[in-house]
Amino acid sequence: MSGSFDNPAGSRGTRQPAGRVLRWLNKMMMSWIRRRGGTFMGMNALVLTTIGRKSGVERATPVGWFPGEDGSWLIVASAAGAPKNPAWYHNIAAHPDKVRIELAGRTVAVIAEQLHGPERERAWRQITAAAPRFAQYEQKTDRELPIIRLVRRSG
Repeated sequence: MSGSFDNPAGSRGTRQPAGRVLRWLNKMMMSWIRRRGGTFMGMNALVLTTIGRKSGVERATPVGWFPGEDGSWLIVASAAGAPKNPAWYHNIAAHPDKVRIELAGRTVAVIAEQLHGPERERAWRQITAAAPRFAQYEQKTDRELPIIRLVRRSG
């Protein structure tokens, strides 16, 4: 089953990346992805644009992605194993129909849905086989790492 965004924070995990250095690094990564597309540090990467849950302001974040069924994109709200979901997860939960991605020199309007149950399990096996570091992230925290499917918005 997919759809609802209902992933609670955990009680343990690594420190969530933050601060001036991370913002600078994210800007550099987004510039790289927009100019060169494709991969960053050996992983498929895209620029995820969401609408701030509280501010209503557009927020852009570089994230890794994995191919989903029917041409969709799968992203993981891992926050490197932090106890809390990343801010972009909450932004998507508030506005799942106002999400865009940039990759390979194009911008695509998408609808976001969180995967649950057997769908999530299949996607998780695919993701951890392709990028074992995600299994390590999940071991660091007691929350289930949300997997979000991004599907091209029609129209």
